[in-house]
Amino acid sequence: MTDEPLPGVPASSAAGDSASAGCEDGECRCDDADRPAGRSDDSSAPEDSSVELRADGGTRTDGGAQPANVDESGSLGDLEFTEPAVGRSQDVDDPDVDPTARPGVPDGIDLETPGYSIRSEMNDIETPDEKTWFMELDEAVIEADRCIQCGTCVAACPSDSIGIGDDGKPELVKMCTGCSMCWDFCPRGGLRYERQWKITGGEDNVSGAGDPITEFSARVAEDWRRGAQDGGVVTSILSHLLEAGEIDGALVATESEEDPWKAESFLATSHEELVENAGSFYNQTMALGNLDLSQWAHKLPDNDPEDLSLAVVGTPCEIEGLRALQDFDWDLQAQEAGLRAVEYRIALFCTKNFNYERLLGEELAEKRGISPEEIGKMDVIEGEMRVYDRDLDPILAEDVTEFHDATLKGCDECADFTGYAADLAIGSVGSSDGFSSVIVRTERGLEAWEHAESDLEYHDLENRSAIGKLQSWDKKQAFESLQRPFDPDAPRFIEYAEHAEQYGTEPNPHEADH
Repeated sequence: MTDEPLPGVPASSAAGDSASAGCEDGECRCDDADRPAGRSDDSSAPEDSSVELRADGGTRTDGGAQPANVDESGSLGDLEFTEPAVGRSQDVDDPDVDPTARPGVPDGIDLETPGYSIRSEMNDIETPDEKTWFMELDEAVIEADRCIQCGTCVAACPSDSIGIGDDGKPELVKMCTGCSMCWDFCPRGGLRYERQWKITGGEDNVSGAGDPITEFSARVAEDWRRGAQDGGVVTSILSHLLEAGEIDGALVATESEEDPWKAESFLATSHEELVENAGSFYNQTMALGNLDLSQWAHKLPDNDPEDLSLAVVGTPCEIEGLRALQDFDWDLQAQEAGLRAVEYRIALFCTKNFNYERLLGEELAEKRGISPEEIGKMDVIEGEMRVYDRDLDPILAEDVTEFHDATLKGCDECADFTGYAADLAIGSVGSSDGFSSVIVRTERGLEAWEHAESDLEYHDLENRSAIGKLQSWDKKQAFESLQRPFDPDAPRFIEYAEHAEQYGTEPNPHEADH
């Protein structure tokens, strides 16, 4: 700092000069001195008002610069506005106009946008090896047409970043954090499902049809069974669990209001709702993506989430994902309370599931002239796809292999025909027409069976070898389709890099313009 007076200001007025007007011997005599220009001798002025002389000869009032359109007495002068252009746009064809130029930037000024420089630096940071992103699940499973639409990835995501798209498949709905859980728990991705069988059911649960507690052929005697699948045992067991207060609801499949025979998840909380939704749909519901209890708050109005008990009916792959998720004490956000509430897991026998549009639209409607509106029931039994009209009279019985083009391709890799990870597994194979085959796999499953036992007509499983034969066939198909080793003793989770090598998947799709 210099001691020279400011340009245009008398030396006697410079700040810090003890000879300033009105000051003597270091003592202020402002009342006796000439007042600076622009300062009124009005005793009504606020005590804290102040004036400073600026280097350009102007004044600074009350700590702020005096506006150019305000005179010394504080009166506002005339204002001028620039009229906005109307009906004009930038002429990008004018050779003298740069269409990429940023408006309002003074000539000679180069502005750097922080976002771009930061992103440039971030692009040079390598992704940690232990992170697996939804984009990698998308690349290896969904885009590869291996997704089985179980919804496990939706339930596993702790940031609720995965939703269900219009095509019924998982999609990213907000930023992925790279936690890897969607990959780890996907039965076609990082979850070694055969290891889950052994964790759930023990050492003997990986051979034949598993190691059940007991097996039955059973059916319901009531009239409502006519619209149910096979013996109506699933509906009966769930109804008795509801009546006994063992569960508050059961997540089952219902028919879409817009698309006939398209399955959607539905929480049934009464016997009437269970009967109304009895029967099987041969397409997935993304069941585990529908365990957010806020979705069902209108059906569970008086229940504390921590006190809820639910049952889930699903395909074996859905039950595998559910059991794996329940094995870990992690906070799963929106799905947490719903997952923890599931106490009864019922698997339906399954060799294949179907894509809705390919099965109902292409195979049945286009090729065979059967519209979804005229179908009253569908069944896959004794190796045949059977379709019935609204009066439950048969209109089609054809080898199920003729519908292979409509199946979910990821089902080819599944060796779990009879729901190894379930409490109860129920289907038609192994029992005569009108009966259901029931495999009780756990003590919880036995409890559920005992609630309904008195209202069921049942006997020992009629044809155990039929189930074992189909289970063996299913495993053979899976072994031919799996491109990784089938090993119940290996670690439960498969690293993405290992899977990518075995399946020839892009190892880092986020770095390859995916």
